Amino acid sequence: MLLIFTMHHMHVDLNLLTALDVLLAERSVGAAADRMHLSQPAMSRTLARLRRVTGDPILVRSGRTMLPTPYAEQIRDELRALVEQAHAILTPPTDFDAATVRRIFTVQCNDVLANAMVADLLTRIRRDAPGVRLRILGESETASNELREGRIDVRLTADEPHEPDLRSRVVAADHLVLVRTSPETPRTPAEFAALEHVAVSRRGRLRDPIDDILEEHGLSRRVVLSVPTLDIALRAVATGDLAAVAPASFAHHTIHPGLTVHPLPFPLPPIRAIMSWHARVDTDPAHAWLRDLIAASAATIDT
Repeated sequence: MLLIFTMHHMHVDLNLLTALDVLLAERSVGAAADRMHLSQPAMSRTLARLRRVTGDPILVRSGRTMLPTPYAEQIRDELRALVEQAHAILTPPTDFDAATVRRIFTVQCNDVLANAMVADLLTRIRRDAPGVRLRILGESETASNELREGRIDVRLTADEPHEPDLRSRVVAADHLVLVRTSPETPRTPAEFAALEHVAVSRRGRLRDPIDDILEEHGLSRRVVLSVPTLDIALRAVATGDLAAVAPASFAHHTIHPGLTVHPLPFPLPPIRAIMSWHARVDTDPAHAWLRDLIAASAATIDT
C-alpha cells in the first residue's frame, strides 16, 4: 500500500511527515510538541495543516485521549519507515557529541530499578548532555508496541523480549533476600513458609515463583497482602510481624527503620535487569549513547 499522498500534495515537506509520525506515536498534541521542541499552539497548527492536506481528521478525541482514525492506522507503519529512510538519507554521518544533543528520552522500568539507578543516570546525563531530558515511566503490558511506535526509547525489566524486531542487553544482576522486622533468620524452607508474607504484583496476584519452590519441598506459605510495588510492601512489613522477598539492591538502599535483611533458606537463580529497544534505533548514535549510559549506571547497583 502506497502512502496516500497524491501528486498535488508533493509540497508536503519532511518536517510535516515527521510531525505526523510523532503525533501518531504520542496520540497527544502536547506530548508531540514536547518531542519536536515546539509550542502546543504550533503543533495544533501543524495538525490542522495535516488535516487539510490529507482530508482526514488524523486524530479524534475520545474522552480525555485522542485516537487515530482508520486512515491514520493504515499509513502509520509505512510512514514510520518513510521518515526513518528520509532522515537516514538526509543526515550525513558525523562524530557524535552528547553535549549538543537536544532530546527527550523515555525509559520504562519498574520501581526497583528506578530506585537503584535513576539518580546516577541523571547525574551522568546532566554532566555529559545538559540538553537531554529524561522521562521515567512505570511498567506497561504494551511495552513492545510502545518501543515499536517510539513512545518509549528503552525498557528495563527482568524479562528478555522474544520479538524478532526487539534488541536486548543484560545490564545488571541481583539476588533475592528476605526482609522482616525480626532479627531471626529462617534457617529452613519450613521456617520461611511459616511466616506471613506480603507479595508484590501489579495484577494483585497472591502467588509467585517462590510458591513453586516451596511446593517442591511439600510446603506452602500464607500471603496475607498483595501490593503493586516493593516500597509499599516494605512499609507494610515494617508495621508488624510480616515478611517480604525483595532484590538485595532495593532492600539495602531503601530499608525502612526496624527492618532487617536475611538470606533466603533455599537457592534461587539471580534476577537480571534486561534493557530492550527497537531495532530501528539500533544504529542511532544518540540512542546508542543512552544505552551505554544506562548500562554504566546499572553497573553501579550494589547488591
